Amino acid sequence: MKAGFVVCFVSITLFAISYAQMEKNGPGHSANKMAPQLTQPSGQHPQVFEKIVTKTLNCQYLLFLPEGYGKKQQRWPMILFLHGAGERGSDLNLVKKHGPAKIVENKKDFPFIVVSPQCPQGQWWTEKVEVLINLLDDIVSRYNVDTGRIYLTGLSMGGYGTWTLAAAYPERFAAIVPVCGGGQLYMADRFKEIPVWAFHGAKDYLVPPAKSKEMVNAINTFGGNARLTVYPDAAHDSWTTTYDNPELYEWFLKHHKSNKTK
Repeated sequence: MKAGFVVCFVSITLFAISYAQMEKNGPGHSANKMAPQLTQPSGQHPQVFEKIVTKTLNCQYLLFLPEGYGKKQQRWPMILFLHGAGERGSDLNLVKKHGPAKIVENKKDFPFIVVSPQCPQGQWWTEKVEVLINLLDDIVSRYNVDTGRIYLTGLSMGGYGTWTLAAAYPERFAAIVPVCGGGQLYMADRFKEIPVWAFHGAKDYLVPPAKSKEMVNAINTFGGNARLTVYPDAAHDSWTTTYDNPELYEWFLKHHKSNKTK
């Protein structure tokens, strides 16, 4: 089946509870007026805030379903791919320039479901964690995804997004591959249960290779399973060689997360 064009809309409602009963300000209230007096005595008291907020999350993405999907009673491994800064916008064809989204255009027997969302112009994957995890939930609910074999990868801006999303939801991914990105060192302990294979070019002039080295070293200090491949002659484009290597996808499939909650 060919990669599809999909626009996703996900609505979530957030709830909290308030036990502090305050009088509502009337239409004539102004900022310089004294706030209404509460019935509680002076001092410090525990409180809980209540407000109902409805939020709509949306994104467009490419969906690839491999040959045989729907004909075989099986669940398929899945790759969530995050593109780089140059592919942001509203034209989904840009997402096909690199990585798995490019590969599946000509490789219909690629043995993964591939989900490739597009980040809007001027925005960053590190700001889109809520959108991405809700997109992942939606895909899992509607397609035959093996939730023990969900893999995350991204390049450059998407490499940063890979580190950020996996740090927020480490229990959701069986393995991750950040390419020429960087993460937050203080979150390194969150990766100790996730196999990590990072890639970087030694001559990268945009994202220093130290960004990947520091994260990999920190994860292994916490007892994690992280490895790093540095291409000695590569600059920022360390993704072409990485995603063209069949060994990467074999490595993905070696990892299975059995304690999935979704």
